[in-house]
Amino acid sequence: MKKKILITGAGGFIAHHLVKFLKLKGDWVRAVDIVEPEFEESSADEFKLLDLRIRESCIEAVQDIDQVYHLAADMGGIGYITAFHADIARNNILMNTHMLEASRLAKIERFFYSSSACVYPDYRQNSNELEGLKEEDAYPAAPEEGYGWEKLFSEKLCEYYTQDYGFKTRVARFHNVYGPLGTYDGGKEKAPAALCRKIANSKFEDDIEVWGDGEQTRSFMFIDDCVEGIYRLMQSNHSEPLNLGTDVMVSVNELVDIIANVSGKKINKVHDLTKPQGVRGRNSDNSKLSEFLNWTPEIELKDGMKITYEWINSQVN
Repeated sequence: MKKKILITGAGGFIAHHLVKFLKLKGDWVRAVDIVEPEFEESSADEFKLLDLRIRESCIEAVQDIDQVYHLAADMGGIGYITAFHADIARNNILMNTHMLEASRLAKIERFFYSSSACVYPDYRQNSNELEGLKEEDAYPAAPEEGYGWEKLFSEKLCEYYTQDYGFKTRVARFHNVYGPLGTYDGGKEKAPAALCRKIANSKFEDDIEVWGDGEQTRSFMFIDDCVEGIYRLMQSNHSEPLNLGTDVMVSVNELVDIIANVSGKKINKVHDLTKPQGVRGRNSDNSKLSEFLNWTPEIELKDGMKITYEWINSQVN
């Protein structure tokens, strides 16, 4: 039976792809954001421009809806989230709180919340050779300032709504999602898109600025795997926060080499130690993802980066 779905944040990268994914599944989709998608028109059945920091906007958004995928957030790359703690925390807590309560009052049957690997404590991420982060490693709490704290608080709010009201929530902790149709310039872009842009704008053997010494490590998940994982989690009975990412960790220097290779260019790295670089190492432990969803992300980094680089290259050139 066709469901009526609300996707918030649908002017942004992940939610825009999720709209297309759920439309292909045959669902009726209402998309909501404060801005429309930047690079192509939304495929949603209905697109509403709403400010979800306002309670009445959230009440309007959930009318006549069966399920909510709440991905709206004030966020960006490491440069952005380390510079605007108050704005990010305030805006996101307002959106998350109003959306949860509006959805509960509207008797939404299931609610997805997009959390982040930024909830994990700095003290577990001080090596670039660490083991994958397990979901229980989020406590004792010491998340990323601003963005990480509001994500962790909102995870707990979902838990309280389930405990106190029987409201069904699903929570995924995203680990560095990348792909085409994402922000690649302007300050809110993340590392893969920023590096793709720099290399696309470069000539053979040009210098490329890399933030930090480039030995900080991360795992990166292609957008198609991300939306598949979101959908599978929503169909599951797993109500606790779940990692959603790959467990293949690479350094930023290695990521530059992968992008340079798919671009066909030789690139020289110039490291800027004054720029923010985040935690020293972060990787996803996918044991619970595999156990509860019977699935893990499948797209290799070099294949996803080829698609991403070719799209960003076409935009900047």
